[in-house]
Amino acid sequence: MPPKKTLVLVVDDDIRILRMLQRMLELEGYRVIPADNAETALDVFNDETPSLVLLDIMMPDIDGITVCRRIREFSQVPIIMVTAKDSNEEKIEGLNAGADDYVTKPLSAEELAARVRAVLRRTKFPDEPSQPTFCSGDLIIDFVRHQVSINGEDIHLSPTEYRILSYLVGNADKVVTPDQLLEKVWGKEYIGATHTLQVNIARLRQKLNDHTEEPKYILTRPGIGYMVSKPA
Repeated sequence: MPPKKTLVLVVDDDIRILRMLQRMLELEGYRVIPADNAETALDVFNDETPSLVLLDIMMPDIDGITVCRRIREFSQVPIIMVTAKDSNEEKIEGLNAGADDYVTKPLSAEELAARVRAVLRRTKFPDEPSQPTFCSGDLIIDFVRHQVSINGEDIHLSPTEYRILSYLVGNADKVVTPDQLLEKVWGKEYIGATHTLQVNIARLRQKLNDHTEEPKYILTRPGIGYMVSKPA
């Protein structure tokens, strides 16, 4: 029996672009379900449970940012936003909504395939630190079950957020530079993408209730990088 193909949901209101993206991904070996509006996309998502969503930002009925937020209410499936504007503001808005990455139109088949592979790679659990658990104050990371909790309450992290936290913990008491994190978590092609890292760090801190003014877990060394301290 041939291996099951990875399912990708592609959402774009422009039928021409939708078919082009579908064809690009099918040639890379993915199974693709297209949707030309937000409501259809949400229905398909609930019915099919795709492994990744490629989501256009500019849509007439419900924009992609709103769709992303809705999906994030109940799922951590990887989402790549597609934007026609090469502006940091729109990209940051997408990342803040919970997207894992973004691509800018017009995009090549090679770039699209690379972005999809990179995001799917990040959904796999990273190399774990040698210890089975990490405890720092109220924070407990169970590397066997891949669970993070604070005061006994589970914290639901995206695969990217979990990889960031795991890498920092695996290098506890060492300052990790932004480029080291970007290369380890996203891949070499993301070195220099500081906005992407900053947004994900901010989102991770928010989930951990780790305020930047008085951080308990993730410490910032200005101009150098980030660090998690070893428990006393």
